[in-house]
Amino acid sequence: MPRIRPGKSVESEPKEGEKVATAAYVAALTADLAALARKQKLDTLGYLLDMARLEAESSARDEAGA
Repeated sequence: MPRIRPGKSVESEPKEGEKVATAAYVAALTADLAALARKQKLDTLGYLLDMARLEAESSARDEAGA
């Protein structure tokens, strides 16, 4: 996966299967971040990260089934 600097976009189309892998990675990462946020009593941030996790999981399922 190409490295992306904040504010920059990737110009090439993602390779087949790359969307699923990326969505799964985002889901795993946001789950860890949500747990970390909640441990520090940052409940709203934890909630938002959980919403991002759910969206990433949904995207991974949708792309895998496409």
